[in-house]
Amino acid sequence: MDFQKTYDVIVVGGGHAACEAALASARLGAETLILTFNLDHIAQMSCNPAIGGIAKGQVVREVDAMGGAMGRVADATAIQFRMLNRKKGPAVWSPRAQCDKQCYQRAMKRELELQEHLAIHQAEAVDLEIAKDGSVSVTTQFGDMFRSKSAVLATGTFLSGKLHYGTKNFHGGRAGDPASIALPRSLSEKLGLRLGRLKTGTPPRLLARSLDFSKMEVQHSESPENMFSFFSQIHEARPRAERKDMPCYLVKSTKNTAGIVKENIDKSPLYAGVITGIGTRYCPSFEDKISRFPHHETHQIYLEPEGESTEEYYANGISTSLPVDVQIAMIRSIPGMENAVLTRYAYAIEYDFVFPDQIERSLGTKKYPSLFLAGQINGTSGYEEAAGQGLLAGLNAARHAAGMETVELGRDTSYIGVMIDDLVTKDIIEPYRLFTSRAEYRLRLRQDNADLRLCPLAIQWNILPKKQAAEFADYQNRLYKAREKASVRGAEGKTTADSLASIKGDTGELDALPQTLWEQLELNPANRTDRRIIAQIAVETKYKGYLEREAVAVENLRRLEEWSIPKNFDYDSIKGLRNESRAKLKHVAPTTLAQASRIDGVTPAETALLQVHLKRRAKPKR
Repeated sequence: MDFQKTYDVIVVGGGHAACEAALASARLGAETLILTFNLDHIAQMSCNPAIGGIAKGQVVREVDAMGGAMGRVADATAIQFRMLNRKKGPAVWSPRAQCDKQCYQRAMKRELELQEHLAIHQAEAVDLEIAKDGSVSVTTQFGDMFRSKSAVLATGTFLSGKLHYGTKNFHGGRAGDPASIALPRSLSEKLGLRLGRLKTGTPPRLLARSLDFSKMEVQHSESPENMFSFFSQIHEARPRAERKDMPCYLVKSTKNTAGIVKENIDKSPLYAGVITGIGTRYCPSFEDKISRFPHHETHQIYLEPEGESTEEYYANGISTSLPVDVQIAMIRSIPGMENAVLTRYAYAIEYDFVFPDQIERSLGTKKYPSLFLAGQINGTSGYEEAAGQGLLAGLNAARHAAGMETVELGRDTSYIGVMIDDLVTKDIIEPYRLFTSRAEYRLRLRQDNADLRLCPLAIQWNILPKKQAAEFADYQNRLYKAREKASVRGAEGKTTADSLASIKGDTGELDALPQTLWEQLELNPANRTDRRIIAQIAVETKYKGYLEREAVAVENLRRLEEWSIPKNFDYDSIKGLRNESRAKLKHVAPTTLAQASRIDGVTPAETALLQVHLKRRAKPKR
């Protein structure tokens, strides 16, 4: 480790955002350093040992399409895979994998160690300075100072983190790891960034041999047609010899469980006013569920394995901050858990974040163009949201260091773009979570076509490795040829595409297709890529009318995106704007007319008025 060396990019953190940021930066050729508390906890799954889910699975595939590691590491370490929402349309299909917690962590660490231009170092960042020329200096607890041209902060829940177990609380970034106390002071007092306070939590872990699974509903893994990664390259980390599928179990809480919570609700730090951070409404604690939904007598709980080499199970659905004796009583009131042994207690954690109205859509801070933020520091929740931000932040940090313009992802191109636009445009008062309903164009932002949407951009930005780029080009060319053949009308006036429009693309449906159909398209039913091509044509044909309608809306959006709003635009000069809208426009400082139109409270009439003034401004003066 050269302590006198000036890096192009320094990444502070060790979670999923930090990993993808460091990898993206280094893939671009930037000399990158990642600083983290504990190298053995890189990419540790602090909460659920699972990747993907509703909208989150789409993000994982988008990260993979741009060369990121999360998808292929999840594939290599999966112990169960399911495609969620299969009963609904393909717009909301979402892949999800239960992963081996230890294998995933080791595999991602190995990814970092194998990446050229990337150095990793174990140390706590305690101070951050930004010079007038934009250069960044990061000081560790050892007094070492690392310098760089740009930096990415991906600190997760570690900034002033505090763990709550009933009335007891301790400083910590997560259970077993210290909190970062000095760095948030540097961000607020030295750099002048506005910080807020958020809260999340995690459920207890249970010992398998103390559980009676016969009283629960078993959920086996599916045999997926495709998992997360679009690419066929063998995972270099090789975390294990072969994959093993492990079942999950579904059980429901009881009236007795709810009664225990009600009797002890005053002992919850959340209800006693001890916790000041705001929690997410979409992933409530169990005491929140009991209080907010009293008409529900029971609640679903999923027991999910933490890995092949451990007997611990994650009790998904019963996150709580109640005292440990209450936790034990709650768990033992559930069928099959009467004798449960809690290996790790549940807890709530509150932590500092930076209000994301202080960042651009590039994830660079408005005040300091060389400082980028990614993950929970921006107010988001979830490994996948963090990874998506990390990839873009790392890419832009490397571009900034090289003197290049930063890039953005639009709402029409990706769920990552939807998320980032929401962060910088909306008021974030709780941990942000992605849903398919947040995407206006979700039919075109499907999980199955993320490579078609984003690989061309990744190639243009030079972050997709050459092998993956070549594999994508081959898939794209074969898909184009198959589309042309499928569009040819036969003697009965029907095309091959028409024949495919009735299928969803499930494994069984593809296996049932006649051999003659495959031959017409010159495809092989045993080839993974060819099967993807058939499924892609089927979806495109079935939803052609809807996709064309979305294309018109996207074109309208792009026209608004072309109207750029200069920095320091004088909104006070526009008569007809309401004071509320004027204040919000000044606060958010949108960069385009499209972004301005999405600000809460700004009406279509006011957007049109703003467009008129931008037109006048663009006309040359006589």
